[in-house]
Amino acid sequence: MSTQLDPLSLSADLLYAVKTEGDTDWLREHLATLERSKLARALSSREGKLSFWLNCYNAYAQLLLEAEPTLLDGGHLQRWKFVSRDRIPVGGVWLSLNDIEHGLLRRSKHSWGFGYLPRLIPSAFEREFRLPECDPRIHFAVSHGADHCPPVTVYSPTDVDAELDIAVEWFLEENVMYDPEADVATIPRLFRRYRGDFGGKRGIVAFLRQYNAIPDGTRPSLEYESANREAEFDFDVELDDFRP
Repeated sequence: MSTQLDPLSLSADLLYAVKTEGDTDWLREHLATLERSKLARALSSREGKLSFWLNCYNAYAQLLLEAEPTLLDGGHLQRWKFVSRDRIPVGGVWLSLNDIEHGLLRRSKHSWGFGYLPRLIPSAFEREFRLPECDPRIHFAVSHGADHCPPVTVYSPTDVDAELDIAVEWFLEENVMYDPEADVATIPRLFRRYRGDFGGKRGIVAFLRQYNAIPDGTRPSLEYESANREAEFDFDVELDDFRP
């Protein structure tokens, strides 16, 4: 796969190299040393930011897991440290997985707070390169290592919206159950964890209808899947996980 040394191509080729077990060292080095002005030009559009940060997150999530395979045996605190440590160099700045997911992709929203709380004091880098608004579809594109996550896709600026729609449709078809007699939709817990990103219950129902997970014209009651249906490994930790 030929690579041009522009940020968007670098992020896409890094994820492709990770997926195909290719050489990632030189790609990581170029991403780490990108000039801020060059990064700003490349990420001048919403689509550019969206595809770049999705590719960076999914590539580094896998790279860090490969470097720390014992994480699979760790508890909630170990997983929290994994996503919170600044171990991802981009444009001369060290980022964590949380910085990319919650700061840049979710436009500076706190990882806890059900999608209603902002991150406190976002950095100048985060303010410059974050998405102009939170797109809830990113929750179906970032890879948390769970069995029910959609296949990891290399996102491109020109097609990122269509590619995200495909990821959402796949996920909802696999993970949403609708009982027409009881008029109840059973949905994954990520809708609870980030319900503010979707606009609350009304927004969740509209989102499910938009992607044909429930029939048009219905307003079902929502039930969240039981915690024991969660995948054996998922490093997106909820506040409830730390409660006795």
